[in-house]
Amino acid sequence: MLRFTGKFGVLFALALAVPALAADFAVLHNGFSIRHERREVQGETTRLYLTPDDRGYLDVPSNQIDHFETDLTPASFPTAPPRSKIGRNLDDVVTEASSHHQLDPDLVNSVIRAESGFNSRAVSPKGAQGLMQLMPQTASKLGVANAFDPQANVEGGAQYLRSLLEQYNFDLVKALAAYNAGPLRVAQYGGVPPYLETQAYVARIIKDFNRKKLAQQKSAVAARTKSRKTPARSADPASLAQRAAR
Repeated sequence: MLRFTGKFGVLFALALAVPALAADFAVLHNGFSIRHERREVQGETTRLYLTPDDRGYLDVPSNQIDHFETDLTPASFPTAPPRSKIGRNLDDVVTEASSHHQLDPDLVNSVIRAESGFNSRAVSPKGAQGLMQLMPQTASKLGVANAFDPQANVEGGAQYLRSLLEQYNFDLVKALAAYNAGPLRVAQYGGVPPYLETQAYVARIIKDFNRKKLAQQKSAVAARTKSRKTPARSADPASLAQRAAR
């Protein structure tokens, strides 16, 4: 059973067994898959570590796992978006698409990180393609002719994410769940479906997005504190005299 702390904070704990392989998909019997950095078998449970630092994990009953597949996306996420093949920095592509669809660029980047690890050639076991992992039928509806084109993919993915946010009255949790599992499943369960993959997906994005915002807040506070501590420059006497004469 998947365990959370708070609404969508993945439970943290120490590793208790010998690590197994890394950067794979655990494909469940229900057809869903869970990307993980490494895994450990603990009795009748398999622990899937979702992040490179081992802090976020899912405990999955081993009998729910059908098999494992190699993950073709990078094993660890880059610290900054790479240059795309269209000759533009991916950060510029994300900023442009986010502005076009009135989204926070940090949110779009967090979705890309969870979906593809910034790999524009990523293909999921279910056939989703590119940076924001668009299914072929979804890409077609969004007018994305080439899902492996970073600019087209991010533009389409941002458009789809925006439409889901509007559909769910800007409930980010429901919008992310629908992006992963589809609106029909969200409607069926009245919220996040009871799928391990979808629950882990939503938790990962919200955690990454919140981390960015907290870092920005700390940086802003530090900058304000530094500016207050900087001693004011004493005015040049000659300058003061000139001002007084005006």
